[in-house]
Parts: sequence; structure tokens; C-alpha cells
Amino acid sequence: MNVLAFLIPVSLILGGLGLAAFIWTIRSGQYGDPEGDAARILMDDTPPDARD
Repeated sequence: MNVLAFLIPVSLILGGLGLAAFIWTIRSGQYGDPEGDAARILMDDTPPDARD
């Protein structure tokens, strides 16, 4: 039972840190353009004359 007195606050603190990190990523614009990233991976950046 003494272990629960230690583990419950630790789990609440870690959960709060995870929630704070998630909110920080949302506010900093990490998920701002998912469609653009999906389209950019399909584009070829090398010019046609540089291909071998």
C-alpha cells in the first residue's frame, strides 16, 4: 500500500507532463500543415539533368 502512495503522484505528474508537451506542440504549430507534408514527400527535389 505504501507503494501506491508513491506511484499515484508520479503517474499524475508524468501524465501532466505529457499533456503539457502535447498542448505545447499544438500551440507551436507542429500539426499546422499535414496535407502539405504528405504531398511534399512525393515530390522529387533533384533537377532532371542531375539524375544518373
